[in-house]
Amino acid sequence: MLQLYTYFRSSAAYRVRIALHLKGLAYQSMPVHLLRDGGEQLREDYRALNPAALVPTLKDGELVLTQSLAILEYLEETRPAVPLLPADAVSRARVRALALTIACDIHPVNNLRVLKYLSDTLEVDGEARVAWYRHWIELGLGTLEQLLTPAAGTGRFCHGDTPGLADCCLVPQVFNANRFQVDMAPYPTVLRIAKECAGLDAFIAAHPEQQPDAE
Repeated sequence: MLQLYTYFRSSAAYRVRIALHLKGLAYQSMPVHLLRDGGEQLREDYRALNPAALVPTLKDGELVLTQSLAILEYLEETRPAVPLLPADAVSRARVRALALTIACDIHPVNNLRVLKYLSDTLEVDGEARVAWYRHWIELGLGTLEQLLTPAAGTGRFCHGDTPGLADCCLVPQVFNANRFQVDMAPYPTVLRIAKECAGLDAFIAAHPEQQPDAE
């Protein structure tokens, strides 16, 4: 069985959980608490699996994979029965661009280790740290909104009427935005798509509150 090293609030791990559920793939959840005891991801045994000390990590037999988008592409290529990417090259490129807008432009600068560096090393206060978070997420969501509206490819979901790879990335980012009380009114298409996803079983099962390590 697939094993997913995950943390309930990690948006990168959340992406992979959504994909696994969309594809109907059984997996064993292996929680890695990013805050407990200084961060379980920093332990030697976990670093042996993932030298970056990040989640998620996916084990498929003896194979160990890191980086959420690489994992999603691997699942797409090895378990193609329920596709996350469209059939044609142009549409696939569009979906990847949407996903990368989130995974590369928004998420890295708001990652836990970046936020910890701001507060622990640079001694940025809590209010300024929240302002940092909101600045980058608002900038990224503004870009995403423009990419989605108006666009011929956008349907019920980021691309068409079937949830896919871009939606796997969008929903966790909206979850994070809500945690930090970002005003979502300027992003009506993003919000509409997130609400469409929220009613689907795969997204419900992948939600942080449904995870065995949820607090």
